[in-house]
Amino acid sequence: MARERTIDPGAFSTRLVLERPVEAPDGQGGVTQSFSALATLWARIEPVSARAEEAAGTLPVTVTHRIWLRRRTDLSGGMRLRKGVRLFSIHSFRDPDETGRYTLCDCGEIKP
Repeated sequence: MARERTIDPGAFSTRLVLERPVEAPDGQGGVTQSFSALATLWARIEPVSARAEEAAGTLPVTVTHRIWLRRRTDLSGGMRLRKGVRLFSIHSFRDPDETGRYTLCDCGEIKP
């Protein structure tokens, strides 16, 4: 039997907004992408690592996080999570222990 990971419900103490991409015609034959709020939810954020890579003479930093959510079945590529002005792009998501209780998202913090 697989060992279930026990998480204290109080660990879900961060309020996030789940956003999905929305495309609208730009009037010139193309599209403009924006984001629309889909749900407000409680989550647990775990910082994982920070990496700096030189690109075009700048040193942008990519911060990665694991974000735990209660089970979600409506996640798809291109979605992101918002905490105030902080944005987290969802790179991948999975059921970490295959019990249907949680969704674990691997995210990268988007820096302006």
